[in-house]
Amino acid sequence: VEFLHCDLASMKSIRRFVQQFRAKNCPLHVLVNNAGVMLVPERKTEDGFEEHFGLNYLGHFLLTNLLLETLKQSGTHSHNARIITVSSATHYVGKLHLNDLQSRCSYSPHGAYAQSKLALVLFTYRLQHLLTANGSHVTANVVDPGVVNTDLYKHVFWVVKVVKWMTAWLVFKTPEEGASTSIYAAVSPEMEGAGGCYLYNEERTKSADVAYDEELQRRLWTESCKMVGISDESSRVP
Repeated sequence: VEFLHCDLASMKSIRRFVQQFRAKNCPLHVLVNNAGVMLVPERKTEDGFEEHFGLNYLGHFLLTNLLLETLKQSGTHSHNARIITVSSATHYVGKLHLNDLQSRCSYSPHGAYAQSKLALVLFTYRLQHLLTANGSHVTANVVDPGVVNTDLYKHVFWVVKVVKWMTAWLVFKTPEEGASTSIYAAVSPEMEGAGGCYLYNEERTKSADVAYDEELQRRLWTESCKMVGISDESSRVP
C-alpha cells in the first residue's frame, strides 16, 4: 500500500496528485470515488465552490477525467478497468439546479448534499455512455452504500445524534458492511463488462427517474467541464 495525498476540495491538489500518480507509470484498474461531506454549514472550497458540490461532485468529476486515459490504457477486452462512484439514497429527493449549482439563492445543507449525490448519478450514466461510444474497455457504475455508521453525521442536529447513538446497532451498517457494495462493484466477476448500473446491497436497482434524463446528463457534464477547466470532449458524442 502506498499513500499519495489528494484533497478533493482543491483542484490544484487533484492535479498535483494525478501528476504524481502518472509519474509512477502504474496501470489503473479500479478507481473508487468515495470521499464526501454531508450537511456541512454553508462554506466554500479554496476554488470558491459550495463545499458539497465542490468536494462530493466536482472533485470526483475532475479526478476521474484526468485519470481516464490511464484507465483506458489499463483495461482490456476480458478485464475492463472499473470506475465506482459512491452516491446515496438521498439522490432520490435531490434536485439539480443548473442555474444555481452553488446553492447561492437559498442554501440548505440537505438540498446541497442531495444535489451533489444526484449529480454523481447523472455523471456516472453520462460517463458510461461516452465510454461505450468510444469503445473503451472501462465501465462506470454508481453505488448506494446504505446508512452507514461513520463520522459523516457529525453535522446533524443533536437530537438526531442521540437517536443515532441509540439505534446505530439496529439501523446503521458498520463501515465494513457499507463498503461491501463498492467492493462488489470493484472486483466481482458478475460485474465484468457491466456499466451504467446503480447498485444497492450488491444488486442492480433503479435510481431516481430524473437521473436517466440524457439531456440533463449532457448539460451537467458540459457545465462541469467549464467549472473545473477541462475541455468538453463529449460535445462530439450524441
